Amino acid sequence: MERGGPQDPRSLDEERAVLDKLNRDIALAKFVGQDRAFLAVVQRIPLVASAPNPVLILGETGTGKELCARAIHHLSERRRAPFIPVDCGVLPDHLLENELFGHVRGAFTDAHSHQRGLVGMAKGGTLFLDEIDSLSAAAQKKLLRLLEENTFKPLGADHFECADVRIVAATNASLEQLVGEKRFRADLYFRLNVLRLLMPALRHRRSDIPRLAQHFVQHACAGAGTPPKRLAQETLEMLSRADWPGNIRELQNVIQRAVLFAQGPTLVPEHFASGEGSDLNVCGAPARADSAPTEAAADPFPAPDFKGVATDGGGGLRAARARVVAAFERSYVAHLLLKHNGNITQSAREAQTDRRAFGRLVKRYGIDRRTG
Repeated sequence: MERGGPQDPRSLDEERAVLDKLNRDIALAKFVGQDRAFLAVVQRIPLVASAPNPVLILGETGTGKELCARAIHHLSERRRAPFIPVDCGVLPDHLLENELFGHVRGAFTDAHSHQRGLVGMAKGGTLFLDEIDSLSAAAQKKLLRLLEENTFKPLGADHFECADVRIVAATNASLEQLVGEKRFRADLYFRLNVLRLLMPALRHRRSDIPRLAQHFVQHACAGAGTPPKRLAQETLEMLSRADWPGNIRELQNVIQRAVLFAQGPTLVPEHFASGEGSDLNVCGAPARADSAPTEAAADPFPAPDFKGVATDGGGGLRAARARVVAAFERSYVAHLLLKHNGNITQSAREAQTDRRAFGRLVKRYGIDRRTG
């Protein structure tokens, strides 16, 4: 065999090294920042990806937990199999078992055929459970069995099936506190908390805000097909002073709106007040004395026209009342989601209602959690 031929082990090793580096570069390319604490987390992702254990990703809403989970999957041996995300926060408890584990024909009235669940769909790959803190006690018990025994039982089946998935879970809640309050199983927490990553809040990495803002401006311009724009220095300073409770997702949304509505090549602080009305307060910039808020800017979610809702459609008092209640509920839920940057837990807390009940309202009215 000639040296350097197609079967040369050294050539194969070099090829694998190049492919491994390429995979790593692709998986980590979307992580923008130079903050030391942030880089420490990013540098641990390849190490976490190489292990078979469950992963628990912690961090506030909008810090990039799903991005982190996708990078772990892409860098793992499971990258050729599916990555299946599950939003536990909006999955009704009575449907959870069917969604995760599927069912066999005849399991219930409308089960006319066999249906594979998300665990089956993720075979060989990664199952990403976002907002895992919202799972009910029954759902936690079923997930614990999946982690402990690598088996699951579809609804109506008379046998267990083997599960070949890696579990990556994420939450913005303190699971330790929930365990202490008996709202989250301690044994499940310890099973999940083998490998742990904490995504830092944007206010804890302020030095990265200008870099992120410029990155989002470039992407927003390219996506909208507009000429390139730049951020004025006073704009960068304003953005860097903000606390950003919605973190990176909030910054990206604010940048996208500014790019869309701004005229000219330079984004100045005034551009971050147009259209939504709340951005200047978020960013801490003073309001202009010569600008009066428009009706749309004063309230991004004005109350529905209840009189019109009640009188349109007919059906008598009961039907009119139902329409008014539905219009109010949709407006109220959408407003809270916008206020809390899509966080169902915080929105439900302000609404003083059960988190799963609030999630059902979001699903019922087809509300986009990110934009209302």
